[in-house]
Amino acid sequence: MSQAEITGRCLCGSVTIRVAGAHEQAPGACHCRMCQRWSGGLFLCFTAEAAGVTVQGPAVRFASSEFAERAFCGTCGSHLWMRDTGSHDEPYELMPGLFDAARGWPLRSEIYVDRAMACVRLAGDHRRGTQADYENKNNFVPGDEQ
Repeated sequence: MSQAEITGRCLCGSVTIRVAGAHEQAPGACHCRMCQRWSGGLFLCFTAEAAGVTVQGPAVRFASSEFAERAFCGTCGSHLWMRDTGSHDEPYELMPGLFDAARGWPLRSEIYVDRAMACVRLAGDHRRGTQADYENKNNFVPGDEQ
């Protein structure tokens, strides 16, 4: 975890996200069906502690399940984060493409690898987990087979 402050922005610049607290410097990838629909193929994110995240601008939140929200810029539609909504202390899963500082970060992990679209299968030496691996340990939305 890093404590270095980083700043990101959406495509149009209307939303700015500042991370001034602890955050990972390696994104994870998800290939579940919900993330495929949201991202167009592959969801990438890095974790940042909620207390260190400041959002300015027209961020729109969407309750994507009973336990999580996804957010996007209300002007250009850029994806901003996915976040469990159990408490205000839940970390943010931020989109690394919003942050110039993330351009050199290596991939940390990949989940739902058995559900990956053929065009976005990832190579490299990182942790991998299947749908069953993830769902045995975490909340999830049933129906990934659709």
